[in-house]
Amino acid sequence: MKIYTKTGDKGLTSLIGGTRVPKHHLRIESYGTVDELNSYIGLIRDQDIAARHKEVLKEIQDRLFTIGASLASDPETSRMKIPDLHNTDIELLEKQIDLMDGELPALRHFILPGGSNAVSFCHIARCICRRAERLSVHLSEDSFVDDKVIIYLNRLSDYLFTLARKVGNEQQITENQWIPRV
Repeated sequence: MKIYTKTGDKGLTSLIGGTRVPKHHLRIESYGTVDELNSYIGLIRDQDIAARHKEVLKEIQDRLFTIGASLASDPETSRMKIPDLHNTDIELLEKQIDLMDGELPALRHFILPGGSNAVSFCHIARCICRRAERLSVHLSEDSFVDDKVIIYLNRLSDYLFTLARKVGNEQQITENQWIPRV
């Protein structure tokens, strides 16, 4: 099987279910952004961070493939069985946030992104996750999107923020607090 099909040369692509849509379609933007996020999660995993974080991030990457499949499906024509999210996937993120948060100093200021590559990559992934969430919410206004997709993306951005703080803490990097000029 060749990697290129030439079927997208005119700016159209197929959803799961066979429906052809423009490559700028909101559904394509949604799952494309999830794919971008997944790549950044891989970049975070490649950093010098604790093994337990890498394990959770690998699980997250798997869930992002699940989300991508869900978003790539035409809800009106697809009969293909695709994996789905479970409430336990969301609960895993919440548990990890609570564990990390319990080991961190109380958050009293906004945090400016940066401090190390690993911390910065977490913040970039958080921003991409928020964009994926916004696109998915927008898509849900006109088409079916599983509620758990939106909840998962919302919780994942919180996880990535907390992970940025935790990784910085483990690397003994002082948080770059935003102190507004007044």
